[in-house]
Amino acid sequence: MQASLEQLSKITVFAGLEPADKISMQTHTQVQRYSKGEIVLHEGDRLPAKLYAVVSGSIQVTKTASTGKETILRGLSAGEIFAAPALLGDGISPATVTAESDCEILTVQRDALLKAIQNNPEIALQMLMVFNTRIQQLHETVHGLVSQRAIVRLARFIQYFATESGTESSPQGECLKLNLSYYRMARSIGITYEECVRLIKNLKSIVAYSRGGKITILDTEKLDAIASGEID
Repeated sequence: MQASLEQLSKITVFAGLEPADKISMQTHTQVQRYSKGEIVLHEGDRLPAKLYAVVSGSIQVTKTASTGKETILRGLSAGEIFAAPALLGDGISPATVTAESDCEILTVQRDALLKAIQNNPEIALQMLMVFNTRIQQLHETVHGLVSQRAIVRLARFIQYFATESGTESSPQGECLKLNLSYYRMARSIGITYEECVRLIKNLKSIVAYSRGGKITILDTEKLDAIASGEID
């Protein structure tokens, strides 16, 4: 199914395009729907030369080690682009992309994208900024896995999503708008499910976990201190 102009406008790097530029690109787009849990891209897949973006819903990017251990690299929501190697690398998917919820994925053919960039170089700049930010985040993650204690990585992970997805005030504290299951937290910071459960229990006066992955920050200052390595 071809993307609508409204769907193109939802993609952050295309939001500022003139209507005429979007119309020119439109015939070179495709939107495909995926159900929750469905694989969008398999690690190792050869990718066609296209830009990939999330129109609606959310996806999860994971990588599997030779030992079989799966690590969650990131989650992406509506408006975000992904699968950089399809355009800038060797054309091989470096990770598996799974629909975290029912979602729509938009693709734009490379030639049409290059034409749009010629008319509006700001697109390329925004894309580079996105991919550069992700490289920096990946570097920080790898550095953290090597040099930081698990409790520090967990505190920083919770802080990241408190900032990224926002919180809602409650009588108990600040509730993260995004649910974080034990599995997701464990796989994102390189620990076991059991260790994650134990660490959350150790943080019971600072962070509360309720069914479904609802996280409430009870003591922001102490969580900040743990994240900075000041206290255990």
